[in-house]
Amino acid sequence: MLQFFYHPSPNPAKVALFLEETELPYQMVPIDTRKGEQHTDAFKAINPNAKTPALVDGDAVIFDSNAILMYLAEKTGRFLPDDTPVARGEMYSWLMFVATGIGPYSGQAVHFKHFAPEPKAYAVNRYNFEAWRHWGIVDERLAKRRYMLGDRYTLVDMAIWGWARVAPFVLGETAWEKLPNVKRLFDEINARPAAQRAEALKTQHVFKSEMDDAARKVMFPQNAQLGIGTSGN
Repeated sequence: MLQFFYHPSPNPAKVALFLEETELPYQMVPIDTRKGEQHTDAFKAINPNAKTPALVDGDAVIFDSNAILMYLAEKTGRFLPDDTPVARGEMYSWLMFVATGIGPYSGQAVHFKHFAPEPKAYAVNRYNFEAWRHWGIVDERLAKRRYMLGDRYTLVDMAIWGWARVAPFVLGETAWEKLPNVKRLFDEINARPAAQRAEALKTQHVFKSEMDDAARKVMFPQNAQLGIGTSGN
């Protein structure tokens, strides 16, 4: 049985959606990142980068959410575009766009808006701008097609959904007003039973929700190099 190392955050959500869509049997292994469980030797033996998600499938060990999506899609033969160089090239391009753009810029926008100590105006401006720019590209693409790759629901849409779930937290309260086509896709995927089951995973374990001093210490260890206190100021 697959072992799925999970925390209720955007990147694990993508994988949870794929697993639920395909109804592959799996065991959820909770990793509470605000308690620092991602830094244990046992978990770093699975993902040396100490981040969720990760997947173990027999002898295969896969980390990074987009790599896991590709692995599962190839394993099952599902939620892929046509097997042509043109279609696969389009899939790789947009999946990597999520991996190198949507995820990192959204994540950094959240960090600097909500968690970083002052001064942070320059960083907030940069990452908020880039997050909006990347999401605007997705919205423009979805204005011309039902799904990211056309008329077929694929792993790329699942990758977008993982981050769209937190778009208002990333971008602010105007997110859905300014990204109507992303909102349309988000609502359509949310209506799928698999998405509802994926969202319900977070209720199967009590994850720490407080961003207290102990959580900041394990989530932002770089602060120690600057002599920033655990209180963030």
